[in-house]
Parts: sequence; C-alpha cells; structure tokens
Amino acid sequence: MGSAYPTIAADAFARFQRLQGRNVVFVTGTDEHGEKIATAAAAKGRKPKEHCDLIANEYASLWKDLNISYDKFIRTTDEAHERAVEQFYKRVYDKEDIYCANYEGLYCVNCEEYKDAKDLIEEHCCPIHRKPCVERKEKNYFFALSKYQSRLEELLSTRPAFVRPPFRMNEVLGWVKEGLHDFSISREAVEWGIPVPTDKKQTIYVWFDALLGYISALLDGKEVTPENAAASGWPASVHIIGKDILRFHAVYWPAMLWSAGFAIPETVFGHGFLTKDGLKMGKSLGNTIEPQELVSRFGVDSVRYFFLNEMEFGRDGDYSEERFITIVNAHLANTIGNLLNRTLGLLKKNCASTISVDSESIPEENPVRVFAEAAVARAKRRYSELHFSSACEALLSLANTGNAYLEERAPWTGFKQKATPAAEAAAKDLAVILESVRILSVALSPVVPDLCKRMWLQLGYQDEHFNQISWDDTRWGGLKAGQLVATPSPVFPKIE
Repeated sequence: MGSAYPTIAADAFARFQRLQGRNVVFVTGTDEHGEKIATAAAAKGRKPKEHCDLIANEYASLWKDLNISYDKFIRTTDEAHERAVEQFYKRVYDKEDIYCANYEGLYCVNCEEYKDAKDLIEEHCCPIHRKPCVERKEKNYFFALSKYQSRLEELLSTRPAFVRPPFRMNEVLGWVKEGLHDFSISREAVEWGIPVPTDKKQTIYVWFDALLGYISALLDGKEVTPENAAASGWPASVHIIGKDILRFHAVYWPAMLWSAGFAIPETVFGHGFLTKDGLKMGKSLGNTIEPQELVSRFGVDSVRYFFLNEMEFGRDGDYSEERFITIVNAHLANTIGNLLNRTLGLLKKNCASTISVDSESIPEENPVRVFAEAAVARAKRRYSELHFSSACEALLSLANTGNAYLEERAPWTGFKQKATPAAEAAAKDLAVILESVRILSVALSPVVPDLCKRMWLQLGYQDEHFNQISWDDTRWGGLKAGQLVATPSPVFPKIE
C-alpha cells in the first residue's frame, strides 16, 4: 500500500488536470537495477530480469485494479531507457562533471546509498530500514554535485514551491546548507545494472539510472536532448515521491539536469508514510497492508476514497480497518449514495422519474446552489494544491447540504397535495438535489471515478457522456426539464 497510496494520489491529480482540459502525461513504472534487486532475485532462485518481469507485471495488474489512468509505464530495463541513460551520462561526462576516485564508507543496500555516520542510529543501522550499513571501499565514478552548491541555494531561495509541502522544503534547505558533497554514480561490485559507457567494468548507480526514467518515458526512444525532451512535455509539473527519497529528487536530480543542459521540474512533492493501527508497518511484524486484498474485500472506490480523504497528503497517515469501514460507509453509502437513492425514489413515485424543470431556472439565491458554487471552487483550489483530503471535505459538505435541504423542505409532504403549487415546489426541490448530485459526480470523479460514473448513469446520462465531462460541467444548470432518470438502485452498497 505504500506504493499504491502515492500512485492513487498521482492518478487523482492527473484526472483533475484532464478535467481542466490540460494535456496530461502521467508517468509511473518500475526502477529495476541495483544490488537489492539482484539479491531479492537470487533469494527466489531467479535471474534479475526474470524477477523484474514478474514484479513489473504485478504492478501493472495492481494499477489496473486501482483504476490508475497512467499514460506511460517506464521500466528501467527497457532497451530505450538504457540507451537514454548512456546518452545522458555522456552529456554530463562531456561537461566534465564526472571523475574517477576511490570511495570508502558505510553503505545501505536497501537505500542504495552511502550514509554519513552521523545520520545512522545504533550499530550503524539505517534509520529507515533498521539494518546495519556495510563498510565498502571501491573505485567509483563521481558526479561533481558540489559545483552546484550556489545554484541549488539560489533555486531553493527563489522558488519556494520547488519542494512541497513547505516543511519538506525546510529539510532540503538543511541538507544544502550543510554543504554538498560529490556523490558516487557507479558501482564496481554490482553487476546488475547499465554498464558505464566509459568503463564497462562498472555499472551506473541505480539513482543516476532511475531518475532519468521521467524523461526517457516521454522520449519513446528519441535521442536524449533538451530539445526533444521539451517537445515531448518536459519539464514535469510535479514529481510525487516518498519523503525517504526526497534528497535524490530535490538535490541530486536538479544538479544532474543542469549538468546535462535540461530544465528542472516545477515541483517535487514529498508524501508521508503509512502506519497501521498506529504502528510502523513491516513484514517482520506481519502488519502490512495489501492493496489487492483491500480492493477485493471492499472495492476500488472505498480504497481510493479512504486513503485520499483520510490522509493529509504530505504527512504520515494511519490505517485501521474499523475506521476504514466507518468512514467509507458514512461518506459514500450514507451521505452521498443515500441522498441520490432517496431522491430518485421520490422522483419515481411522484414524477414518473422525470425532471420537472431546468435546473438553471432555480433561483441563484437558492441555498444549495449558493453552497454548490462555493464547494466546487474550494475543491478546485485544493485539488490543484494536492490537498486531496480538503477537496473531499468540500465536496462531502455539498452532499451534507443536500441532505439537510431535503429534510428541511420535506418534499414528500408537498407531493401529498397533488396538482397544487406545493407539489410543483416539491418537484423543483428534487431537481435542486439532483443537480447538486450531478455536480458532485463530476467534481469527485478524480477520487472515485467508478462511483461517480454510476451516479452519472443514475441521472439518466450515457456512458459516453461521462467520458467527455470537463470541470465546466460543475457549473450549475446541467439538468433539463423532461430528462428521464434511471430506476433507483444503490450506487454504493454499505459495507457490512
């Protein structure tokens, strides 16, 4: 779930931007080289490539289960990517930012990184993986990161949104102010990797290889040049990455790009970690969360909604099954699903399932219409800031407002006075509620696209209509008089 969580968030952001009419290229994939991959493969009696093929297929299958709408799936063992890394290396080498030297230090195999002793916990253990680092001494090729000290300082001081959330920027500033050190970009003892173009006895360091996947995914085999990258959509608007790899993306990566003559991404967003029932997750503790199991038991809408609604994106978040079921039932089954179902039931019973008025004719001062416009504006702002929980909160409040309006107006009493102004007012009240649900089905679709499609179809629209929606469809006034809605059916069954 630690991998699935940020990918769900990236998917919601991509879907939101598509609704804005923007050209979106959503890249995900697998970085497959390095010592820990080779070790994992050997432990299972497999060759590294065979192992990577299986794992990559598992990820692709999981992304399908989670309704991830990626545009590019990059594997760093792809031949085109390996050629791209060689070309990128040559550009940096020609800039004279690569040199050979001996290196001795403490190495974390799981991080694929040399560590400073001051950053380790007892017995030279990595604070992330809780395993001892090993002493290594070998000849390596180094990238001259220290040459970019002043340029990185200028970047961080003039572009405060380069690293988000702001408290992550503070971490990066701290690292840079300590003084940057050149870092090793090759390994002498690791065979599973891309050979260094200038020295076939060494392989390229996994991070120097993997980071380029963002660009090689766009290039589709074209030569790695700044011009080709720009024509393919580079620089990225945002990298969504775990806080444990922030240093690679916010310090190493921009310097590498500058060296090779490329633009840097607009934003690096570092998300937090997940815990379960308040405890750090780990296989040794037997408390990991398997996303396939959650989807199988509770459905993809439940999984996507809980993790985006309940976790403040950027900070650590906790999962408990009890809270999962409580939140999903309360928000999706009761507040949203029941609002639609009971309103459609009233429309079927009293209006032959037909909308009586154009929703545009509802007065602008109608409280639900006023609230809908404010909720949509807030959700749009929060989506754009990657504050998914706040966007969900704004849209859930619209459903709560609809439920309160229904209770206050009690249209079922008006319908008892058939062929009277009271009955006409009751029919208009149902149009008000269903218009708010229509808006909700558009605005919440980045988070729960399947649920929103079911809501859309219940309102009498067709599949192809939903596939063509845009954020403009959140404007009040979409429902038309005479529109025939579907027979009421629960769009989100309650989890028992």
